[in-house]
Amino acid sequence: MSRDTPIQRWIWPTLLLTGLFLGWEVAVRINDTPKWMLPPPSAILESFRTDWRLLIKHTRVTLVEVLLGFGLALVAGITVGIAIDSSTILRRAIYPLIIASQTIPMVALAPLMLIWFGYGLLPKILITALIGFFPIAVNTVDGLRSGDREMLALLRSMGASGGQRFRMVRVPAALPLIFSGARIAITFCVIGAVFAELVGASQGLGYLMERSAAQFQTSRVFACIVILALMGIGLFSLIALIERLALPWRRYLTESGE
Repeated sequence: MSRDTPIQRWIWPTLLLTGLFLGWEVAVRINDTPKWMLPPPSAILESFRTDWRLLIKHTRVTLVEVLLGFGLALVAGITVGIAIDSSTILRRAIYPLIIASQTIPMVALAPLMLIWFGYGLLPKILITALIGFFPIAVNTVDGLRSGDREMLALLRSMGASGGQRFRMVRVPAALPLIFSGARIAITFCVIGAVFAELVGASQGLGYLMERSAAQFQTSRVFACIVILALMGIGLFSLIALIERLALPWRRYLTESGE
């Protein structure tokens, strides 16, 4: 079965985006739309040229918040997932609470985080981690429960301990789903970091967007949006690359169509 090359995978999205940007540029210029209302792509590129130092400064802050929040979400999600899978009592007690926690609007919780922990880095990390926690925890639980039952029974009949069965069957079965949850979570963490900055911050891309919008610097707002989109794509691709390196057998099965 033939495989698409990296160029073939990216050519159609690139052509589509190029066409959209060209149409955007032409439409804005024909209608003589004010730049403060809707800047053309050329004005956004100009903002990158003139504001690059400012953009880099705030991008670093947001990236740190995303990575620290994702790291906390990853550790907490996997730990809670393992705990839920290992105990029926914990599954019945904790799992419904995790699902219920997703009904709490973050717009109501974020101001409380600021009251409890101040306006420093900690509340941003916690808000980011809370948003990224759910897909990792749920996918960990589902992955651990997807282990081959016949293989588990065979190992049990051969006298393998619970830890050996966990390490040899359940963990390998769970890893693909954990990575899937991590890919989802990393994009959620970008959104969470920006939202935390919008609620209360003095730096970061979310703060810069809010300040720029108040000053009608719409081109800079769009520049921040572009950076956030690239950040999400880049981090998502990084998780996918780590998965390919960590699970080569999964890549083989995908390519062979099994």
